Amino acid sequence: VQSAESGGGLVQAGGSLRLSCADSGRIFSNDNMGWFRQAPGKEREFVAFVSWSGVVTYYADSVKGRFTISRDNAKNTVYLQMNSLKPEDSAIYYCNAARGRAAVSNSWGQGTQVTVSS
Repeated sequence: VQSAESGGGLVQAGGSLRLSCADSGRIFSNDNMGWFRQAPGKEREFVAFVSWSGVVTYYADSVKGRFTISRDNAKNTVYLQMNSLKPEDSAIYYCNAARGRAAVSNSWGQGTQVTVSS
């Protein structure tokens, strides 16, 4: 799945952003999906998972209680609502089909940059 991520930006600590992930190339309503992020000088890491139905979700410990993943299969879109943002959340955020906490594909979109100022 090579998706188009959007919704990133510059926000102050404590602020909120909502990221969107859409795939115009295929329907991913049958795919479990995840959000991942990569900060400068660090490896890409898992952030959040949502099952194909939207019923099952889980999160990295670092974002639990602050981020919410959801999906709208009718719109072929996955969302990541990010609240109480911290400077350490600054990274490029990507979505991909997921198996557990790992991405299924090595094909990544361009991502969307999130920068949180202190």
